[in-house]
Amino acid sequence: MTYQNTITRMREIVNANGPSWAAIDPESAARMVIQNRFATGLDIAKYTAKIMRADMAAYDADSAQYTQSLGCWHGFIAQQKVIAIKKHFGTTKQRYLYLSGWMVAALRSEFGPLPDQSMHEKTSVPALIEELYTFLKQADARELGMMFRALDAARKAGDAVEAKRIENAIDNYETHVVPIIADIDAGFGNAEATYLLAKKMIEAGACALQIENQVSDEKQCGHQDGKVTVPHEDFLQKIRACRHAFLEMGVEDGIIVARTDSLGAGLTKQIAFSKEPGDLGDQYNSFLDAEEVDPANITNGQVFISRDGKLLAPKRLPSNLFQFRAGTGEDRVVLDCITSLQNGADLLWIETEKPHVEQIAGMVDRIREVVPNAKLVYNNSPSFNWTLNFRQQVFDAWEAAGKDVSAYDRAKLMSVDYDSTELSNEADEKIRTFQRDAAARAGIFHHLITLPTYHTAALSTDNLAREYFGEAGMLGYVKNVQREEIRQGIACVKHQNMSGSDIGDDHKEYFAGEAALKAGGAHNTMNQFEAA
Repeated sequence: MTYQNTITRMREIVNANGPSWAAIDPESAARMVIQNRFATGLDIAKYTAKIMRADMAAYDADSAQYTQSLGCWHGFIAQQKVIAIKKHFGTTKQRYLYLSGWMVAALRSEFGPLPDQSMHEKTSVPALIEELYTFLKQADARELGMMFRALDAARKAGDAVEAKRIENAIDNYETHVVPIIADIDAGFGNAEATYLLAKKMIEAGACALQIENQVSDEKQCGHQDGKVTVPHEDFLQKIRACRHAFLEMGVEDGIIVARTDSLGAGLTKQIAFSKEPGDLGDQYNSFLDAEEVDPANITNGQVFISRDGKLLAPKRLPSNLFQFRAGTGEDRVVLDCITSLQNGADLLWIETEKPHVEQIAGMVDRIREVVPNAKLVYNNSPSFNWTLNFRQQVFDAWEAAGKDVSAYDRAKLMSVDYDSTELSNEADEKIRTFQRDAAARAGIFHHLITLPTYHTAALSTDNLAREYFGEAGMLGYVKNVQREEIRQGIACVKHQNMSGSDIGDDHKEYFAGEAALKAGGAHNTMNQFEAA
């Protein structure tokens, strides 16, 4: 609906309610409606699910159309990220938000900092989704508010052409609200618990839920040791629970991202239920580290399975966990992915121990033999030492090709001594093109960094503390923060405006007219930044 049509609709409503509504200005009401396009989180989930589905179809047609996101642990961080995307690229197309369970645990739990082991409150995840979208909606209201002010100024100046241009920009305004892929960890309990939490997350605005195949009460960060997976049927129950939640909430095209940690998980908590040879439970059990047992030599506490007429004893650890055979990780990943896609998942997530295109592609090739349009969400993780990994990959490729690598120590390639060498330059170029290359070769539809803003917050705070509390004093802030904000056009240099002061002034004028006590007058120090 256009700006003028919204005004007309508001005028009809006001007029229909008689003289008691005469003080309501239809254009002011229309502006508030336009500034708040999404009344509920469900409106957001329905809107963004369609965006993601269209992006998935575009990627199927052309792998260069991959998507990206950065993990955000606070609404302000998400807001500034999307504002920056619009400023630098003019559009939010193919850019999402990622909500990391790791960052919720580390930064948003009432218990304080926690490891990524599903110990944080369940409600903290939907609460953060709601917070992220609250800040993105406020970014819309702020930017549209400035456009409304510009429209008023054009009208006052009698510039009809400029006024029409601004109205057209309002009618074609691109929202800051983008899709979010939200981490539901391993479901925080059984399938019913997963369903209940999924509903809350969808209601808050999530159009895509990422769920992993670890044991819920033994969940570990994907880059830590000690990961324990569940049999396929247990995981598929949770995928179905998420789908039912989407359908119940009216988000019929919601997206489920099925994550497998099997590449690094060497343990399982239970033996899968199997009815007949070759079924899914039997395939899961076939990966167990088991030895044939002579019935005459059974010892106390042993657990047995039968296979091909043989009695086998899976290796059980003192933790009461069962161990998989070494070297079965990739086979388990492929089976996990195929079964997830065959049972309602839309996208895959393979958690790997390093960012290596061919390693990922090798698994995806096998998956696509069964499901040709299989696509991945991939964690470009800060847990990887990207510099060392890619320098070692280049070193190994050179060595295999017979190129002289005697000037390099493979174990010490992280050293600053190798910066600007031919090897480091080639490695940096591979890092630069990693997302493009992996999208083309390894089926990666969406690239994300889970924890980037955790690290940027720490780095920028460290730099400011070093300068401000040192010899630079106030210059440490002015030179490295405020001066750069002004020169780079960072919107929040006008922090009062960013926090909603001008929006509040507009509302005061709508509600009180000439009696409004506004904060944005001539004596507001924020005016010092107008020339910037």
